[in-house]
Amino acid sequence: MNEKKYEFEYEVYDDISQLDEQDAWLLNEARAVTEQAYAPYSKFHVGAVAMMENGEVVAGTNQENASYPVGICAERVLLGTVANLYPNVPVKTIAISYNGDEVKSDHPISPCGMCRQALLEYETRLKNPIRLILGGMEGKVYIIKTASLLLPFAFTSDELI
Repeated sequence: MNEKKYEFEYEVYDDISQLDEQDAWLLNEARAVTEQAYAPYSKFHVGAVAMMENGEVVAGTNQENASYPVGICAERVLLGTVANLYPNVPVKTIAISYNGDEVKSDHPISPCGMCRQALLEYETRLKNPIRLILGGMEGKVYIIKTASLLLPFAFTSDELI
């Protein structure tokens, strides 16, 4: 038997004031766009904002429906919008924030498993890492240099060959 270990490094900031100007702006945009989320069932509003390689900015929010939990997360709404508006333009950075009626938004949260898979697929398809900025409405902020770090042992197109 061989035992292996998976680790990755990420940056931790005490709050948004420690980020550079562009990262702070992007996170503030993600915080603001949470207001556009449609989350009447979970009351958990998520916003994701992408800075594209071409300088454009695109936003997405989670969208629920009465057939709860059938809905779509902010990250996948964002990636679908990006793919339609700017096909084949890489995403440089995505900032993700959340606000909930019944939770305190004072720490970073990570994308769910389906969103991690979608982020990895987008990175792989465009052969470009997507940097992530994760933060709540206040508190610590995490920066992860590539979304693929969040999904070790990923299922990829290589498994289909």
